[in-house]
Amino acid sequence: MSSTNPASATAPTDGAEGVAAFFDVDNTLVRGASAYLLARKLHERKFFHLREIMWFALKQLRFVARGEHLGDIQAIRDRALLLVKGILVADIEKIGEEIYDEYIAPKLWQGTVAIANQHRAVGREVWLVTATPVEVANVIASRLNLSGALGTVVDREDGLYTGSLATPILHAAEKAQAVRELAKERGISLSNSWAYSDSYNDVPLLEAVGHPVCVNPDARLRAYAKRRGWQVYDFRKGQRAAKLSLKAAGVIGFIWALKRSFKDRSGF
Repeated sequence: MSSTNPASATAPTDGAEGVAAFFDVDNTLVRGASAYLLARKLHERKFFHLREIMWFALKQLRFVARGEHLGDIQAIRDRALLLVKGILVADIEKIGEEIYDEYIAPKLWQGTVAIANQHRAVGREVWLVTATPVEVANVIASRLNLSGALGTVVDREDGLYTGSLATPILHAAEKAQAVRELAKERGISLSNSWAYSDSYNDVPLLEAVGHPVCVNPDARLRAYAKRRGWQVYDFRKGQRAAKLSLKAAGVIGFIWALKRSFKDRSGF
């Protein structure tokens, strides 16, 4: 079942106690990959060199063109961990605020935000569940007045990142497991709760709740949702137009990074 009216998925007919809504971030709540936005800001702050932002930009282009793939996520994770080793946790937290103001806020899918706000309005907990570093996810949750965020946690020691993960990257089945643990801790009934995602990789998360909803779904998830009779929202302005515009945005961002780096290095 498809709809363009967010209210139809979240009309408050149940008691709100012990019920939650869980939202993926990339392409569900925010257009594009939030990890790339973090890399872009780190490059601006001269935490790493041109070749690194080029690599992340190419991954961003692949992401918007074909959707989320575990191999890319693992590659981004490994590269990012190497880059943040020795960086102050406080610096990343501050950068997270800048990323939200400059890049994330303009890229929010307002339809998804409206759904989250409807859940909040009837007293349900609203959580982000994402592979994005928890520091960035926490900023997004805080700015949108959500209950909190579950994200990938990088190990730290004496206020510095060690370059290794404290928990597994929050992806696919790991998201579902994290939600189950949170539900147990907070007394949330998953059978009465909602989950929202754009990616087929998040089927374990969607199947963990009683009300799975697909937002801007990739082709595999759209087909799966049709077979299962799941609710589908698409806030893009047509599939082909959206795909082309996202690709164009990625290319523009990539060219911008090259020009900015050249300017910084040449002094012009």
